Amino acid sequence: MAQRSFETAAIAHPLDTFYARTGLELPTIKGLAADEVPEPYHSLLVHRRDMTSTLESFHGEGVHLHVVGRDQRNGDYFREVVLRLDRTEKPVEFGAIKINLELFPKAAQGQILKEHLPLGRILKDCSIQYQSQPQAFLRIASDAMMNDLLKLRGAQLLYGRRNTLFDPQGRRLAEIVEILPPIQQS
Repeated sequence: MAQRSFETAAIAHPLDTFYARTGLELPTIKGLAADEVPEPYHSLLVHRRDMTSTLESFHGEGVHLHVVGRDQRNGDYFREVVLRLDRTEKPVEFGAIKINLELFPKAAQGQILKEHLPLGRILKDCSIQYQSQPQAFLRIASDAMMNDLLKLRGAQLLYGRRNTLFDPQGRRLAEIVEILPPIQQS
């Protein structure tokens, strides 16, 4: 049991930090190979781009943050968020991010701390070079908190990824867990 908990926490970091802080147990999370992620989630998750531009392109409108929780320590800024569409406020992602603020220019740090724009938009607007390297693809059994934040009813199977953004020198700009709600295909 301890081994499973360690593995789950490793692929769920930094989301595990917020769950631990609130005393909640992480939901069941299973790591998947890229080819095990079904469509349309495969197209939305299995790539080396930022999720902000990917979601904006898929949904045809901009997204903004709704911050659920935040913490700052040792130069790292943690936040748990829901990305929402600008026009409808529909939630299109739930996740957690650990940002190494010290690696960002002051203007970008200010934008990050304003807590309105997703990191992907800030990277683009501030012309910050980075590499996106997905570390794991995830299948998650939604829990009550995720259902509430993503406006879901009942248990759902969700898909996501754990991603790391690196600067050109190979330093970790951010570690991210990105979880998508169910997507109805037309």
